[in-house]
Amino acid sequence: MAKPFLSIIIPAYNEAERIPKTLLDIDKYLSQVEFSYEIIVVNDGSKDKTAEVVTNLQKVIKNLNLIDNKKNKGKGGVVAQGMLAAKGNIRLFTDADNSTSIDQVEKFFPYFKQGYNVVIGSRSVKDSELAVKQPFYRQILGRMGNLVIRILLVPGIKDTQCGFKAFTEEAALKIFPQLTISGWGFDIEILTLARLMGFKIKEVGVRWINDPNSKVKASSYFKVLSEVIKIKLNIWRKKYKID
Repeated sequence: MAKPFLSIIIPAYNEAERIPKTLLDIDKYLSQVEFSYEIIVVNDGSKDKTAEVVTNLQKVIKNLNLIDNKKNKGKGGVVAQGMLAAKGNIRLFTDADNSTSIDQVEKFFPYFKQGYNVVIGSRSVKDSELAVKQPFYRQILGRMGNLVIRILLVPGIKDTQCGFKAFTEEAALKIFPQLTISGWGFDIEILTLARLMGFKIKEVGVRWINDPNSKVKASSYFKVLSEVIKIKLNIWRKKYKID
């Protein structure tokens, strides 16, 4: 296959039930576009039949690839793996629950043409649409956590955790090899690295639907904050190689 314009990376852990609908929706959208593309599902050591389901769907979905890890790497680990295995000029990762539909990527393309290196989906800026909102307690925890994140690491970015982010090939190849966080805080680390490396970041409002079966627990918010401290220490200790 020739070098694709867009690579779509989908991290998947025990997603045998949800991922078929997501992949079929993505395929429906991509079957109508004029640019070249690839879809990469990175199985994160699932204990269910995620890998088998994706393999079967390869028979009906064009340009669908599977990276099948037998051991769990964490979301950050498999997103990085997919980003570095991808070949696209633009590399987008999106969640297996389809909380942000793939058509929202159309909002990103104009900003890449304007010279942005990283374009991220947001639930907190103008033009964002929350079709189904999170439970109230998760909204409060999210806002409190994001305030700390903005103060310590990425001022100006209102939503670091939306799982719909795209990178130019250059940005992806420089950022993801340096990832040290494999848990939920990896989003913050990649944005921190992008800032440190001087890449231009654009936050764009997207349509987002909360999945009531989300695997993000309340305790995950506190884990993220501990990872924020780790990232801050990495900066102080000059662990990151910044050209």
